[in-house]
Amino acid sequence: MTQTPLAPSAPARRPGARTALRTLTIVSTLPYIALKTAWVAGSRIGIPDGSPLLDHRTTMIVANGITILLDSAVVLLALLLTQSWGRRVPAWLLVLPMWVASGLLLPIMTGYPLQLVAGLVRGDGTGTGSGEPPFLHEWVFGVVYGGFILQGLALGTLFALYARDSWGRLWQGTLGDLRPSPTGPALRTTAVLASLLAIAPAVLHLMWATGSAAGLNEGRAADRNSAFYVMESLNALFAVAAAAGVLLLAFRRRSALPLAVPLALAWAGSGASACWGGWLSLAALTGAEDISEQPTPAMMLIYGVQMLLGALVVTLGGYFFSERAAARPAGSTGTAPAARPSGAGA
Repeated sequence: MTQTPLAPSAPARRPGARTALRTLTIVSTLPYIALKTAWVAGSRIGIPDGSPLLDHRTTMIVANGITILLDSAVVLLALLLTQSWGRRVPAWLLVLPMWVASGLLLPIMTGYPLQLVAGLVRGDGTGTGSGEPPFLHEWVFGVVYGGFILQGLALGTLFALYARDSWGRLWQGTLGDLRPSPTGPALRTTAVLASLLAIAPAVLHLMWATGSAAGLNEGRAADRNSAFYVMESLNALFAVAAAAGVLLLAFRRRSALPLAVPLALAWAGSGASACWGGWLSLAALTGAEDISEQPTPAMMLIYGVQMLLGALVVTLGGYFFSERAAARPAGSTGTAPAARPSGAGA
């Protein structure tokens, strides 16, 4: 699959809905980009006195510059999913960035609302538990994470519509509909390996979620609060989801379970595990001077295992879809005759 087929034209298509979703996606990036740009320019809006963010000006500029580029990529993805020229982009060049975007956004979309609820119950909000000065004012979290949630919902819906139009046949049906795979042994071996890899992050994140400080650095252990426990619980769940998804796909039990379910589990679980493992590894390279803030070997090992887990799952997914595409009926080129995509150029 080197090029994405054009979406079908149908009366049910509503260009206005996709245009609205595209607009919402783009608008929701603006507060974050504006805030980060202000910080790069030297503003201290949202940053309290004594914040660790003020200690390393160069590191802050580089980190904020990277995150500005990442959020700007969301704008490009929204355009690719809705403009006619986006349909000429190779599939992998769209799917991989979407996998990364969903991997970074899903933990925030699920975690932040849960953190707010847990913070209200426990009364510790999003602040640290060590009595140290917060690194950001509380309102910043609402603006930034609220924008991320809107981005994830709007961009995810656009991608789901795009995938349905372009590759719907590849992920529709049930597990029981899957034919025996000529590469079944290799797929099953890869799935088992991925599942074994998922055990380490799932167990350690679950330990941290239930109160253990084993493997944490001193600073992280001291800062544990409701937000920390929520995110560690989700980290464990995402690793389990990745393993469950690939095992269901590889072993193909006769089942009426919709094929979209294990695909979604594998997509979400691998993306969240790999992308946050990579992001935290990158953050660790900035090198905190205080030894109590430096990641421990156990933390770095788990981040690396999460990235490897994601790489294996996404590779297995690529083979799975390649086989499905190769098995399409002779003469079939897509889900419907090609036409100009709805809403393109709107």
